[in-house]
Amino acid sequence: MVFLLYNTLTKKKEKFSPLKDNEVRMYVCGPTVNDIPHLGHARSQISFDIIRKYLRYLGYIVVLVSNITDIDDKIISRAKELNEDIASLTKRNMEAHIRDYKVIGVDKPDIQPRATEYINEMILLVKKLEEKGYTYIIGGDGVYFDVSKFKEYGKLSHQKINFLKRNVRKELNEEKKNKEDFVLWKFSKKDEPSWDSPWGKGRPGWHIECSAMSYSILGIPFDIHGGGQDLIFPHHEDEIAQTEAAYGVEMARFWVHNGLVNINKVKMSKSLGNFKTLQDLLKEYSGEVIRYFVISTHYRKPIDFSKKLLENAKNSFLRLKRLVEDIKEDNSENTLYLEKFREAMDEDINTPKALQVLWNLVRDNKATGKIQAIKKIDSVFSLNLLKKEASDIPEEILVLLKKREEARKKGNWGLSDKIREEIKSHGFSLEDTPTGQKVSKI
Repeated sequence: MVFLLYNTLTKKKEKFSPLKDNEVRMYVCGPTVNDIPHLGHARSQISFDIIRKYLRYLGYIVVLVSNITDIDDKIISRAKELNEDIASLTKRNMEAHIRDYKVIGVDKPDIQPRATEYINEMILLVKKLEEKGYTYIIGGDGVYFDVSKFKEYGKLSHQKINFLKRNVRKELNEEKKNKEDFVLWKFSKKDEPSWDSPWGKGRPGWHIECSAMSYSILGIPFDIHGGGQDLIFPHHEDEIAQTEAAYGVEMARFWVHNGLVNINKVKMSKSLGNFKTLQDLLKEYSGEVIRYFVISTHYRKPIDFSKKLLENAKNSFLRLKRLVEDIKEDNSENTLYLEKFREAMDEDINTPKALQVLWNLVRDNKATGKIQAIKKIDSVFSLNLLKKEASDIPEEILVLLKKREEARKKGNWGLSDKIREEIKSHGFSLEDTPTGQKVSKI
């Protein structure tokens, strides 16, 4: 079988194979911790967690680097808005991201660098670009990258330089040589964090951060660079320009981007005020339900969020979980369904199709070796389908269940029915299944 992965750089699905033996090196742009995470963050985190876990499923050794941006304009603005120290703000929000991602089944990165830990590496990268003639200085502003000097600028977003469209992070300055030029090093302003540099006190531009961290930790080229589709331009385009200009080699082999989460067809984001925080969602839905909701859509397609769709995902997940609970384990492994699962995932991580394979397996009354196959599939999906939930049934109900079970064994159906009604009077429903009594709160 051949694993195909869509490459934004070439606009096509390509056969994936790592650049170095059996090891896959990935860099995924992590969160800017100006606030707590929302569903848009969760979508990206889950998408690349699935890709990482599937690569491991295929037998690859995976090294995932995903950064924390703990210094940039948004963070400075948010700290001023809250009248809070930047270090305190970023620490609190970083902890919220790490905590919430764990709840939705996302494994921690192998390496999770913070931007402020790599300031020296960023300065060295800017110096290298300066030595090669790619930079210029705007007094009182900063050191800029001259995109006209990098002839392949626009190759990731597939835009001609004269028609490039900047996103909301655009920095307006009439002194720039080209409107697409971006800042590498910002000169410090009053009451802003700053570090010493050859050009004076200042702080790094947003784009230089990921270039310096990925190069320092993984080296280049590496296998996969990932992030949301909103990062294609300018962030990833600028990363390519400054990295490849500095080092003269390709930055990454595959550029992979997940689709956005929309509310009524509009991107979910804090700046638009239409975001749903993970903390709010986790008050009503489990991490597994949120994960099920996300993987029900292909990672490259947009997700339109609504309460109704999340409720549908919850009901579907709970139904799947109940069906799995009723499966009796045997010592075999269903290779047929595992092959179908791999066929779906090999087609650019087609999780909706792979999810359907899982449903077909669970519902197939003739299939054997279900539990072992489910275990392997869930090593990628991380839905905890085989995890036994802690009982929240009161002790008095458990005693009644035991008495009823004994009555049924003796054929005392009258007593059995009487106990059923007593259990119901306590607010619990009872269902007799092939694997025993199932009780749930009404």
